[in-house]
Amino acid sequence: MQVDFLFDFSSPNAYLAHRLIPGIEARTGVTFTYVPCLLGGIFNATNNKSPMETNAHVENKIKYDWLEFERFLNKHKLTEFSFNPNFPLRTVFLMRAAIVVSNTGDLRKFVDAGMTLAWEDQINVSDPAIAAAALTEAGFDGAALLEATKDDAIKAQLFDSTNAAVARGAFGMPTFYVEDDIYFGKDRLRDVEEDIMSRLG
Repeated sequence: MQVDFLFDFSSPNAYLAHRLIPGIEARTGVTFTYVPCLLGGIFNATNNKSPMETNAHVENKIKYDWLEFERFLNKHKLTEFSFNPNFPLRTVFLMRAAIVVSNTGDLRKFVDAGMTLAWEDQINVSDPAIAAAALTEAGFDGAALLEATKDDAIKAQLFDSTNAAVARGAFGMPTFYVEDDIYFGKDRLRDVEEDIMSRLG
């Protein structure tokens, strides 16, 4: 069964989904495929914006969104989350690095490190030099990744992955696919798991 998780390190909700996916995998026996895509590119292609932008002038909606976010954290005991003061994050370097790693190594391990830097350690991952140094401390060769992400083929691969996500119907993150069926948002993870289980029979 093909189950895809479209992600970008810039999304705090993608971080939350990433933290919950291992539990779903353990309960279902189905492994998620991580698909790097640029959230900004998806927004631009679909004329979409982040909720923080679209609801910026609706004070009560912003307050409610944060309330729901905190409820989600508490429900799933995600105590290590820490909102990054550098938000909104520019993650082009990290996302290109994810492409590099996906071609040669353990993408899941890299995603875990990148999500930790962005949404636990409050690292300014928008700065490639800072992000590369932090990745080195996390056990990766940050300098090599920084150099590899300059390759036009890597840039093209991320561009193509982002366009493919749009063509598939994505408009934001986190987005999931169980085979060809789309689910959007961290709150849909329960539906994703139910869909997987129903297909397993």
